[in-house]
Amino acid sequence: MSERLPTRRAIPRLVVVTDRHAIGGRDLVDVVRAALDAGLPAVQLREKDLPGGPLLALAERLRAATTRAGALLFINDRVDVAIACGADGVHLGGTSMPVAAARALLPPGALIGVSTHAPEELAATAADFAFFGPVHATPSKAAFGPPQGEGRLRAAIGTARVPVLAIGGVTAATAAGVRAAGAAGAAVIRAILDAPDPGAATRALLDALG
Repeated sequence: MSERLPTRRAIPRLVVVTDRHAIGGRDLVDVVRAALDAGLPAVQLREKDLPGGPLLALAERLRAATTRAGALLFINDRVDVAIACGADGVHLGGTSMPVAAARALLPPGALIGVSTHAPEELAATAADFAFFGPVHATPSKAAFGPPQGEGRLRAAIGTARVPVLAIGGVTAATAAGVRAAGAAGAAVIRAILDAPDPGAATRALLDALG
């Protein structure tokens, strides 16, 4: 198990959420590494179809890459994998364990993010930060309903007690709009992972987010 500092880290303004099915046959860690080299501040490992052993192996590779880059690593849902690989925290969905239960298991200083889709979810969360969306149309979030738009994002942020990152169809072209709506940043999948040049896509997003 890797050691980690107990100091809580700042909330990143850009997070790439992994999907190894969206990278066109390339190696996921290679794609992420290119984004990290371009300044990506955080990665969320989200591969729901991987069982524990392969997921931990992938988490350890990403932990090595993010540590080298000085970036954060979050593990989706699996608190045990986060602890085992020395991740900086976890990201919890609607069917995950409660935030309080995860916090009791994680090391001091670990960050907890949550996915939200309604203002009341944002208002109630005890996490350190939240994703809100889908803001724009995107295949990965189609199951969560139609795009909510920047107006609803702005209204939801008005209820929040934690920093909010916009998710769902955020690109370099739309990033300035979600920032103007009050988002602390954005979480993306295909905008980086599906890009022919993940490093250039990362730099464009970081520039647009300001």
